Amino acid sequence: MMKTFAELNFPGRLIAVEGLDGSGKSTQIYLLKRWLEAEGVKVYFSEWNSSELVKSATSKGKKRELLTPTTFSLIHATDFADRYERHLLPLLRAGYVVLCDRYIFTAFARDVVRGCPPKWVRGIYNFAALPDIVFFFKADLEVSLNRILEGRPKLKFFEAGMDLRLSADPYESFRIFQGRILEQYLALAGEFKFTVIDANQHVEKQQPFVRKVVGERINLARFRCRRPLPLPPPIPPPDTKPKEVEEDMAA
Repeated sequence: MMKTFAELNFPGRLIAVEGLDGSGKSTQIYLLKRWLEAEGVKVYFSEWNSSELVKSATSKGKKRELLTPTTFSLIHATDFADRYERHLLPLLRAGYVVLCDRYIFTAFARDVVRGCPPKWVRGIYNFAALPDIVFFFKADLEVSLNRILEGRPKLKFFEAGMDLRLSADPYESFRIFQGRILEQYLALAGEFKFTVIDANQHVEKQQPFVRKVVGERINLARFRCRRPLPLPPPIPPPDTKPKEVEEDMAA
């Protein structure tokens, strides 16, 4: 049975957010990060598909539309494994609160919808412990689509699920693809006890609830920096120059 980092006695804690593309999860975890930093908590942030070792290959594969469901799954698993071993685990051992924009559940949902066997997908990630908190931002498909299209003209090929040949229309393909992913997420939410948030609400209504849950389930006082950062040296008045500066200028 998979255990959380707390159950494995790690000093740190891991919080993950999951949801459809355009659900607003990235905005919410960014706001959570800023709040924790303001509270003096030691925080580290990591996002899906961001490993320096792997992301260039992933980007090339996506641009050329070369990734099959299996290669897509494996390359994302490689990306995750690299970040997990080199970044997440060391910081969790060092007593940080680690924030993840997407975790293994993204693969559990997307890869299965793309046709990979569920047991096989989960087996790839069996080295990973469970987050201590998972927020699932549940948004309607139309809300997600509108948010994605704000500021850019069209959907990306894999984002819309065009590789699955669901529809020749990218917007219809998006609805079908994301609808199937939503079904997977809803099943995962019950299995892994996600904290479900109504992502159709405004940002301002969601964030207080996120902070409340984090504050109730994690003793943040344990993760505050014991030593504050040193203050910068005082700035001398405009008409006063330190002696050493004057000497340097004279030289």
